[in-house]
Amino acid sequence: MSEQKGTVYLVGAGPGDVAYLTVKAYNLLSKTQVLVYDALVDAQLLQCVPSDCLKLDVGKRGGKPSTSQAEINKLLIKYCQQGKQVIRLKSGDPFIFGRCTSEIEALKAAGCAFEVVPGISSALAAPLLAGIPLTDPVMSRCFAVLTAHEPDVLDWEALSRLETLVILMGGQHLEEIVHRLLRQGRSRSTPIAIIRWAGTPNQQIWTAQLSNILEQTAGISLSPVVIVIGEVVGLHKFLQPENIYLNDSLKFTTPHLQTVDSKLSPTFTPLAGKTILVTRSVGQSSQFSDRLTASGATVIEMPTLEIGPPSSWEALDHAIANLSNFDWLILTSTNGVDYFFDRLTAQGKDARSLAGIKIAVVGEKTAQSLKKHGLKPDFIPANFVADALAENLREELAQKKVLFPRVESGGREVLIKELTAKGAEVIEVAAYQSCCPKTIPQSAQLALQNHEVDIITFASSKTVQFFCELVTNIFSNYSNVNQSSVVADTLEGVCIASIGPQTSKTCQALIGRVDVEAEEYTLDGLTQALIKWANNY
Repeated sequence: MSEQKGTVYLVGAGPGDVAYLTVKAYNLLSKTQVLVYDALVDAQLLQCVPSDCLKLDVGKRGGKPSTSQAEINKLLIKYCQQGKQVIRLKSGDPFIFGRCTSEIEALKAAGCAFEVVPGISSALAAPLLAGIPLTDPVMSRCFAVLTAHEPDVLDWEALSRLETLVILMGGQHLEEIVHRLLRQGRSRSTPIAIIRWAGTPNQQIWTAQLSNILEQTAGISLSPVVIVIGEVVGLHKFLQPENIYLNDSLKFTTPHLQTVDSKLSPTFTPLAGKTILVTRSVGQSSQFSDRLTASGATVIEMPTLEIGPPSSWEALDHAIANLSNFDWLILTSTNGVDYFFDRLTAQGKDARSLAGIKIAVVGEKTAQSLKKHGLKPDFIPANFVADALAENLREELAQKKVLFPRVESGGREVLIKELTAKGAEVIEVAAYQSCCPKTIPQSAQLALQNHEVDIITFASSKTVQFFCELVTNIFSNYSNVNQSSVVADTLEGVCIASIGPQTSKTCQALIGRVDVEAEEYTLDGLTQALIKWANNY
């Protein structure tokens, strides 16, 4: 058998948002086995790789601990020689201040196959997304791109004569940059733009003149940042779409701070600049995430539920065999619908077996799942909670035999208690089981660890419970606080958003607070509640 050969791809991640990733880069990410990435790579990109991909964070962020270049070279060679497809993911373009030379030399010396995949450099994307052209027939016939990581080695006399400068890694040296240019005769009125987190929903821009930019940005951490200096900066006011919407407090006027939509969208994006962690079950539809993204949010998905078959089908099979004995069927979730009908089919039956049985469901989503099987519910409570179902059907179900397929543990005890108190005979059967995943996605872990999450959403009590278990198990090793305080420490300053009262009770019990609760207990209702919260924030 021939030895499997690996390949290392040095891939440009672009300026940040996954929308600016090249098609080739995206296709490679979707198949990679090992991902070696830098600190500036957007967390969303980590969701593009397969679930079993080995992800290695090698840092490379100025002023913070990071993996040495020699160690990075060894990692690339090690996994390539194991026959793996390896991606070395770099922010922007690999050949623009990407430090690829050392890695390529090491790979060639080790006989490793490699390929360089270009990306959109922030030096080009950041000015464009800010409405600043780098060339103009009158104002800028050329531009220079430089790094200000080491200001002393640059020829400031020559640079000061160029019409437009694009400076990377200059946030910590802004004062030195301004001082050097002014000393070389550059006009104090020269326009300057500071673009932070270009190409992401968190993009921010300051525009001013060399004479007052330091005053405008005093006390603000300018990293990661792209600096543009030259008369073309003044064109940004004319080259932005006229119908961009900005928050009332963030006007697009020089020299004040302003926030723009990274895609320059003409539609209102009320959640722009917010990073939302969505807790959900593994394999669940991403429609909720899509709604939030459409509203401008950066969404990171964190599955906190694994749904599977119950430990035994015996009780459900027995109930299905005796369906004619029941008067009502209660279904309180889409999982309940899916697993009940899957088992019905497995027993050689279909929806016709439910003839003569009335069906009650909780929530429009559950009703929609039922509709896929050609059935309409006989009852849906106005408030989409199981307790409301018990409140409205207590008399109707008195002295009736009710089948309730439900989660194997942690179901609706209030519903059973109230219906039984009215004389209903409720037969509970396990239709599915929910359990806590063993791990969380790397993107979610990094976002929580670095306190980059603004909002976290919970759509059930189980997601709250399992989230707290996961965070305690994983982050207690990284936190200096007591284990019992890990959740509170991780979620400090994060908005806790709940889909309804039952979930809110669990949030209060395990997290200690709820900041947003949906008025309509649906994912649409939760989206609207978050938009309302953001507008008042």
